[in-house]
Amino acid sequence: MNRYSKAVLVLLATLTLAAAGCARKGADAATATAPPPALPADVQKVAAASAPSSQTPASTDTAPAETGAPTAASMAAEASGSVVATGEFVSPVRSELAAKMPGRVGRVYVDEGSRVSRGQPLLELETDYVRLNLQRAEADVARAKAAEDDAKRDFDRKKDLMAKDSIPRATYDRSVGTYQQAEAARASAAASASLLRQQLGDAVLRSPINGVVAERRTDVGQRLQDNSVAFVVVQTAPLKLRFRVPERYLASVARGQRVSATVDPYPGEKFDGRVTVVGGVIDPATRSMVVETEFPNSDGRLRPGLFARVELQPNGK
Repeated sequence: MNRYSKAVLVLLATLTLAAAGCARKGADAATATAPPPALPADVQKVAAASAPSSQTPASTDTAPAETGAPTAASMAAEASGSVVATGEFVSPVRSELAAKMPGRVGRVYVDEGSRVSRGQPLLELETDYVRLNLQRAEADVARAKAAEDDAKRDFDRKKDLMAKDSIPRATYDRSVGTYQQAEAARASAAASASLLRQQLGDAVLRSPINGVVAERRTDVGQRLQDNSVAFVVVQTAPLKLRFRVPERYLASVARGQRVSATVDPYPGEKFDGRVTVVGGVIDPATRSMVVETEFPNSDGRLRPGLFARVELQPNGK
């Protein structure tokens, strides 16, 4: 074998060794990346229980946000020892007004939203026929009065004559009967006239309270039947306000305690009132009790249905 042949053999041996090394590295890489063989079923449960969780645990330094966090107003109220609640003004009296007698509406004096005072006329029914009947009844009263006076004079004469035994007893008794009948006729005519005067008065529907007309349900020309509601009038002075407070204030809230309320139509202004009722039962669902207050509202600026925020000082009256 010459020198050239030996060199070729050495080169072939070197290439063969290099190829074998590359093949071994590829096999090792494939073995590393290949998934491990499946474990038996009983071993899988033990491995899953002992394996660490892949989720990152929540940091213990950061607390979750609280739901229902107190507002700034409630926190300030708690700090000052007062209670802040919300409620709605309501009228203590709500009257549904109906005319005392059926009839056709002749006049309407107020409209919805009008302020009215006690005794003020709201509407009047047509009374033409009632007035005519009253005139006739008054004439009947005058006629009955004249007959009564005449019977009275005759009775007085017969009484004097009877005292002197100048007339028979029967004549005297007839005079007495005539006078009594005339007296009864006059009383009956007067009662009829009084009834018609009462009907004239009942034809005018008047407000029983000081307040505001909340509803108007009739108009001129409409015929009202018995118990037909024509107006709804609500009292506006004083007004009531109901709200709830937590049960822990049960021993600190009492009748006569002062409260203040604010409403959106008058920003920055407070209205003063007093506690009139403290609920005697605690609501088990909300652990709170009802408190009812009264506001004078002498100027009439507050209205029923108005939303209000009320502040109560539990430790002072």
